[in-house]
Amino acid sequence: MVEEKKQNKKPLKKSEGQETKGSVRFTFAVPAKVEEVMGRTGKRGEATQVRCKILDGRDSGKSMRRNVKGPVRVGDILMLRETEIEARGLTKGRK
Repeated sequence: MVEEKKQNKKPLKKSEGQETKGSVRFTFAVPAKVEEVMGRTGKRGEATQVRCKILDGRDSGKSMRRNVKGPVRVGDILMLRETEIEARGLTKGRK
């Protein structure tokens, strides 16, 4: 019985358009260099707002604000998935 099941199975080919189990997919990312650390943001201050300059891709040379989670300092390189949406500016104070 076990031998019959093995004979009916066909090996998967990559050319058929089917992915094998455990395959890895990478998304395109654009490098950006941190120019300025602007401050902490988020309800508990868990994110840092930075100004970064896009180094490559369609928007190369563009400077934009981004929110970054985790440790970051001036000169670091960020890998951004998208470069079209910019973070809101930090508020100066509460009323």
